[in-house]
Amino acid sequence: MTGAGSLVAWARAMKTYRPGALSLTVIALMAVSTTALAQTPAPAAPPPPPGWTGSASAGLALTSGNSDNSTVNAAYEVKRDTGGSLVFKSTALLVWGKSEGELTSDRLAIDGRVERKLNDRTSFYTAAQYLRDSFKAIDYLVSPTVGLTRLLAKTDRTEFGVDAGIGVVMEKDTGFDLDTDGAITGGQHLSHKLTATTELKQKAGALWVMDDFGDALYTFGVGLAASISTKTQMKAEFLDTYKAKPPFETVQKNDIAVLLSFVYKFE
Repeated sequence: MTGAGSLVAWARAMKTYRPGALSLTVIALMAVSTTALAQTPAPAAPPPPPGWTGSASAGLALTSGNSDNSTVNAAYEVKRDTGGSLVFKSTALLVWGKSEGELTSDRLAIDGRVERKLNDRTSFYTAAQYLRDSFKAIDYLVSPTVGLTRLLAKTDRTEFGVDAGIGVVMEKDTGFDLDTDGAITGGQHLSHKLTATTELKQKAGALWVMDDFGDALYTFGVGLAASISTKTQMKAEFLDTYKAKPPFETVQKNDIAVLLSFVYKFE
């Protein structure tokens, strides 16, 4: 091709080339991509760890006239969860009462445990429980244990779990020397939200003395709590404590209590 022909072909190509159209196309593609990215929702951030949570409750019943009775109960539940592998839990209950000037109930129970999560449903725990019960002639009972706890069900409304442990029990009964022995423990707990404002809680536990499995302490409790506000509840609770071998024949094995209390929740 001659030089003149090349110039003619180049001129024709330049007439069909439109740099403005190419630039507009690139800008439009970039705008569509940016819009698509902006419309993609960002992943939700995980909720912060709850930290300290729990509740404190108290109840009082007084009667006078033909009979003078007074009963006091106080309790707490606390939990410490910072989002790591360790979780701390503790509960306590005091029941004290008088009738016609005579003591009718005097019981204090405290327990605490530290759980180390092995996975979402299983934890290893170290625990200790303390009990004083004048009407069962127990000056004090202390039992440190270690074991495993397992959640068998966990949903937004329901939590059900079991645990088992092994350790030591030290019991001092009225009129007797301190007795120390090995211990095996087992337990079960259930919490279920019946409605948005009503919750059912149930808990059972057992402590067996290794040298004599007939010498055991069983506890059972079930309660129903109804919300008054976001932080307060009214609770009705049924408690049963059974000592298979009390130190005296005159001491009844079974004690039952029905408690009404006002609950304040904190977090």
